[in-house]
Amino acid sequence: MLLVQGTGATAKDNWSWTYEPALNKLSIPWCQIDLPDHATGDIQINGEYVVYAIRTMYARAGRRIAIIGHSQGGMVPRWALRFWPDTRTMVDDVIGFAPSNHGTTQGAATCSDGSCSAADWQQWNISNFVKALNSSAETWPGISYTNVYTHTDEVVQPNLDDTGSSSLHTGGGRIANVAIQDICPADTNEHLLVGLVDPVAYALAVDALGHDGPADPKRVGPAVCAQQLQPGVNPATFPADSAAALADFADYQATELPAEPPLACYTTASCPASATGPGAKRCTRATRFTVHLRRLRGIRATLGGKRLRVHRRGRRLSVTVDLRRSGGQPVVLIVTGRTSRGRQVTITKTYRGC
Repeated sequence: MLLVQGTGATAKDNWSWTYEPALNKLSIPWCQIDLPDHATGDIQINGEYVVYAIRTMYARAGRRIAIIGHSQGGMVPRWALRFWPDTRTMVDDVIGFAPSNHGTTQGAATCSDGSCSAADWQQWNISNFVKALNSSAETWPGISYTNVYTHTDEVVQPNLDDTGSSSLHTGGGRIANVAIQDICPADTNEHLLVGLVDPVAYALAVDALGHDGPADPKRVGPAVCAQQLQPGVNPATFPADSAAALADFADYQATELPAEPPLACYTTASCPASATGPGAKRCTRATRFTVHLRRLRGIRATLGGKRLRVHRRGRRLSVTVDLRRSGGQPVVLIVTGRTSRGRQVTITKTYRGC
């Protein structure tokens, strides 16, 4: 399980007293990433952190992973899936709590004076970032998307029904767009609480993780409406834990910019030949070639998510990379192993046939 925090928060603020204890109780292993600058900087950079996390976790786990994110954290994994196609075979579930999938109309109030953090500019519903994120398709085949939102969301708006910002509709993914009020009409938890302590959101997430496909609200019983906190939250320490997280969130001063950051060249396939990234034009004319590997213990290699045989010749290790079925799309070679001192190492290389 990969945990991705929301704008203005750290991973500790978002998860240490909420979903980390909850997942521990369920014996579900998890990892978290701490996006730079409390996730207030360029979300395109945050997307690259998510890409690296997906590849690393997939390589270590040897199976597809699930992602839980709050607010921006529920949306930014989709940036990774949109522009790094190799990650699509590595992800099983994307679960978003109040995700800003289509931005927010509140950007007009926040950024109209010409001074906003990069992430705020990009999450305005009219931003170039939002347009790029939702270009082509909103979801991808083989991935289940559970979008949990609340009608009382004061940050990501509109969210009055499943035509709002958080909900997804297009593409080949399996989608569930669920308001917490669909299950508990009297639930008034707003943007922050729905991703931290809300028991309905928790129940939907657990349902998605425990079943094939996205969450099904019909499997969440009405008893959840009597709960005040999701099981990962300690009622005794809740006041102090929430106050500390809120104080850290409120005290952080984000760097403000006069305009939205420009889109990266890979979003328009306009990168120069020397550039790197998923849209780079650099490619190899060789369709089948040998890659020599660093000597590691317990070495394991995958290409595009498929296991490769590691060849040993004396003390030299290598794999054969075959791009003939890649269709010109980038594929990622991931090599994992341990050094002689036991340190875990992950190496990634991207190849694309011309």
